[in-house]
Amino acid sequence: MRSPVGPPPPGDPHPLLDPVALQRLATMTLRARYVVEGTLWGLHRSPHHGQSVEFAEHKNYAPGDDLRHIDWKAYGKFDKYYVKKYEEETELWGYLLLDCSGSMGYARPGAVTKLTYAACLAAAIAYLLLRQQDRVGVMRFAAAERLYLPPRSRAGHLADVMQALDEARARGATDVAGVLTQVSEVARRRSLVVLLSDLFDQSPQVPGLLRKLRARGHEVVVFHVLDPDETEFPFEDLTLFESLEGPDRILCDPRGVREAYLEELGRFLEATRDACVGADIEYHRVSTVTALDDALIEFMRAHEHRVRSARR
Repeated sequence: MRSPVGPPPPGDPHPLLDPVALQRLATMTLRARYVVEGTLWGLHRSPHHGQSVEFAEHKNYAPGDDLRHIDWKAYGKFDKYYVKKYEEETELWGYLLLDCSGSMGYARPGAVTKLTYAACLAAAIAYLLLRQQDRVGVMRFAAAERLYLPPRSRAGHLADVMQALDEARARGATDVAGVLTQVSEVARRRSLVVLLSDLFDQSPQVPGLLRKLRARGHEVVVFHVLDPDETEFPFEDLTLFESLEGPDRILCDPRGVREAYLEELGRFLEATRDACVGADIEYHRVSTVTALDDALIEFMRAHEHRVRSARR
């Protein structure tokens, strides 16, 4: 049954694309559909991009295949007809890596948590890929939890993906290095790897593991999800700050540490972005108050630009 709520009129913002408004939708699938439909409505274009046209493999010729793709060199060598298949004709395998550590549970009053925002964004990307008949898998991770849903494109897989995202709970320490190691082991073919995290992982292995994935030919996208409180530090009164991933706590006057905090945060953000850009990794820093369709549009356009640049 079609939902009575359709795409917005041209030029009007879709109210359900606001991350807080999206929380009111009953299912992750419905949230994903509204984000994707609202985004594509705004773009007025097909979502079918992001796959390269590089040669991928041969297959036996069958009646109806395009004769222009027959590999005549292979025919001369094996006396059999083979057709070249290209990456744009093969399935894209996508891995969505969702950080479920305790710090992802933070939200400023009236906003959604970083985990909810990241899960909704991951759901929209999964919906988009499955709509294109590509394969999608999910890795939900924290130090105390690891869930792996292998990439599939069969009927009914969308429900499994949405359930895995909807059941995510923020708890414990993070383990970005661990999930990057795991995906490098299971991703045997060139894939799209999307990491959604606040990246509060002190492991020195993370930059190297990201570079390793890219060196193996995977397309790697990092969504650095942060709450405005973390980037603005708007606190004024004496405040007790408690770690969401451990027992640490500190009582301090925010006005006395704001400048030092923002300087340290700036160095962290710059170093993170530089590490990704230097490794040819697509990096997007997003705030939990940013409309989800804006984040998705930026991802789609940046990814399309990278693909076009690679073809030149």
